[in-house]
Amino acid sequence: MMSDSSRRIRMRAAGLLTGTALLAATAACGSGAAESAGGTGGAGGGRPEVTAALYPLQWLAERVGGGDVTVIGLAEPGVEPHDLELTPAQVAGLEKTSLVAYVKGVQPAVDEAVEQHAADRGFDAATLVKTLAAEEHAEEGHGEEGHAEEEHGHEVSYDPHLWLDPSRFATVATRLGEKLAAADPARAAGYRERAAKAAADLTALDGELAQGLADCASRSIVTGHEAFGYLADRYKLKQVGISVDPDAEPSPARLAEVAEVAKREKVTTIFTETLVSPKVAEVLAQEVGATTAVLDPIESRPADGDYLSAMRQNLTTLKKALSCP
Repeated sequence: MMSDSSRRIRMRAAGLLTGTALLAATAACGSGAAESAGGTGGAGGGRPEVTAALYPLQWLAERVGGGDVTVIGLAEPGVEPHDLELTPAQVAGLEKTSLVAYVKGVQPAVDEAVEQHAADRGFDAATLVKTLAAEEHAEEGHGEEGHAEEEHGHEVSYDPHLWLDPSRFATVATRLGEKLAAADPARAAGYRERAAKAAADLTALDGELAQGLADCASRSIVTGHEAFGYLADRYKLKQVGISVDPDAEPSPARLAEVAEVAKREKVTTIFTETLVSPKVAEVLAQEVGATTAVLDPIESRPADGDYLSAMRQNLTTLKKALSCP
């Protein structure tokens, strides 16, 4: 029999849900500059051009490439990257770029464009590390044939948010250095040196997270969007997500299920995200008597700082929410 709590959250959720790269030259994510520099020689005196599909890979390409490459980001800051639609100029640029760094399954438009225009120059980070299986939830607004593997509308059998595990991302850094060294032998030593430094910084970050999350009173994180599987896997946390897809409407049944878990495990914080509406998470938090806090999946450039500082802010947020010493 459905509890009064489950019935209340079903009713409230139902009411809410029905009511509610190597391209051309760049400045930050500069699409205009990208259109002006063309070709793999670029405007930088023969520098390769790297096109990065989303911010974490843009950050990594800038760290590994240094001044020897031109890095172009396809996704604008502050914009949800999963729904990216490429302009004709961006698609044309993929035919000229030296390398396209992406994670298959995050941005369907990029996946398709790489397959059609840059298949021999794609650098898919998901092929370089051990991936985690995507979660599945019944009744998540996908219809009868919908499955969790349809991450953001594109079929993948894994969770693509691998950059949230710095140890895996360190592997990507090393492999990117090797890829650039092979493509541009004259500057190979610099690529390898910077890749080693980036990997070392990521390894240090991994150590900070492992130490900071080792002895927490709680180990369950309830999130609006199941983007944190790699972080949870690496640091022995339990992710309980309301939705696999931030664009999908979680069913009242799923919300009631998560509420029951949150109450049983005495969860005190429901995590929202920077680019996703917090309304559903706020309804859940009110139902279970919890507060909300922002946990950043770093899918877009942070308003302040960079990937490393955003991950450290996530650590601070988690330590407070999970009562870590």
